[in-house]
Amino acid sequence: MELKIATFEDLSIHELYQILQLRSEVFVVEQNCVYQDIDGKDQKALHVLGFDGKDLVAYTRLFAPGIYFEEAAIGRVLVKETHRGKNYAHQILTASIKAIEEQYSTEKIKLSAQTYLTKFYESHGFQQTGEGYLEDGIPHIGMIKN
Repeated sequence: MELKIATFEDLSIHELYQILQLRSEVFVVEQNCVYQDIDGKDQKALHVLGFDGKDLVAYTRLFAPGIYFEEAAIGRVLVKETHRGKNYAHQILTASIKAIEEQYSTEKIKLSAQTYLTKFYESHGFQQTGEGYLEDGIPHIGMIKN
């Protein structure tokens, strides 16, 4: 998988379209969750894109401390359904953690994890924090990496 890290301004129109299409495919259609994905935060995010050839197959968006949470944040973590089981999730999360450390000079990262993925995030050093909650009808839990 080829990785690209870009600000909103550095994304091409084609890349932005691929991002929005893939996020809709995974979070709206696959997870049957109607929610407002285009939330006005993409312009403030650093975007991590994972490509298989020309196809976007993995993605995250990153935030500096104080924008989404008090801590730096990772969100919209996804791998295209047809490309799961190829270690892409681990690759994109590792790249995202490294980008936060390099771009925002912090190792403290928070995310809102779908609860079925807690073991995956724990394998990258995240720990559950607080009580579980529903976000857009899906069980989530806060997780922090220090």
